[in-house]
Amino acid sequence: MIYFLIVLAVSAVVTFLLTPPVRRLGLRLGIYTPIRARDIHTQVKPRWGGLAMYFGMIAALGVAAMIPYLSGLFEEPARVVGIIAAMTLILFTGLADDAWDIHWVTKLVAQIGAGVILVVSGTRLEVAPMGRFELDNTLLQAVLTVFVVVATINAFNFIDGLDGLAAGVAGIGGAAFFLYSYMLTLQLHEFTASNLTTLLMAVLVGSCLGFLPHNFHPSSVIMGDTGAMLLGTVMAAGALVVTASIELYEDSFRFMNVPAYMPMLLPLAVMILPMLDLVLAVIRRAARGASPFSPDRGHLHHKLLDAGYSHPQAVLLLYLWAAIVAFGGVSFNFFPWRWVVLGMGTALVAAAVLTFIPHFRSLMRMRGAP
Repeated sequence: MIYFLIVLAVSAVVTFLLTPPVRRLGLRLGIYTPIRARDIHTQVKPRWGGLAMYFGMIAALGVAAMIPYLSGLFEEPARVVGIIAAMTLILFTGLADDAWDIHWVTKLVAQIGAGVILVVSGTRLEVAPMGRFELDNTLLQAVLTVFVVVATINAFNFIDGLDGLAAGVAGIGGAAFFLYSYMLTLQLHEFTASNLTTLLMAVLVGSCLGFLPHNFHPSSVIMGDTGAMLLGTVMAAGALVVTASIELYEDSFRFMNVPAYMPMLLPLAVMILPMLDLVLAVIRRAARGASPFSPDRGHLHHKLLDAGYSHPQAVLLLYLWAAIVAFGGVSFNFFPWRWVVLGMGTALVAAAVLTFIPHFRSLMRMRGAP
């Protein structure tokens, strides 16, 4: 565990230290957010915060390669190089979009390209989370891999609408995924917990922790599409890497009787909040005949603000939802499922009450009005 924590700390420290100079660079080059009707902020804020996150992740991966305990993950470098190449493609795409607001088709092509890079380098969806359904067709693996990458990138991109929201949700989900991957790998391999997914989640969580002090409300910088799409890329890569070992999980170990395809279901649980926002956005925009990538003010965080929550309150409430689902999913591997269901059910009811308190108050005021 200590080696992963070292990598996490490197990612956090480098990101934290690089964010202020990146902020100044954004201001100097005029890369900042305009004031638009759909936006929450009322002051211009420099973009490109994702650039600091990228270098934090790369620095952490470089340190990991020098740690003997983790060096085995780099002995066959094709997969790691492919992940870094996909991250880099998304980085430049995000930088361009934050600077010039490029067409959504161009972004989509780049996202597909990132998925193709992962496929070519050996990171692909090999088992579907439906029983033990192996994907033997190479073309089908490639298509589904690209779909997972594009969907995950856009899910995190869509949820990036409030100070600290995307970084916090990604950090919470990544922490849950890190814990699951670490413990399962340790159970499968008695003397080592070295695992690429665990490493990627440590890198991701560290970058989020390093960025959040600059990004939580009131933020001095935002990650922009550069950071949001980068988070989605790393999260997707971690989820895809797990499926390569899913048969080993089934044949060798069954964590508290959880099905062997839990490694694929957990990333879905981790990403359920951004994915829900993505699906609702697509449905909403399609209903009015607009592009699914066209911006609007109908996201979950907008609804909370419109209901009466303050900016920090809305973010913390969404953190709560993300934590319940992500860590609840992980808990199935450590505790009896009945206790987990009871605990998650209680927590979800409490979160729902908190979410709808403004609506209850509004209803009570309406009933009390003459």
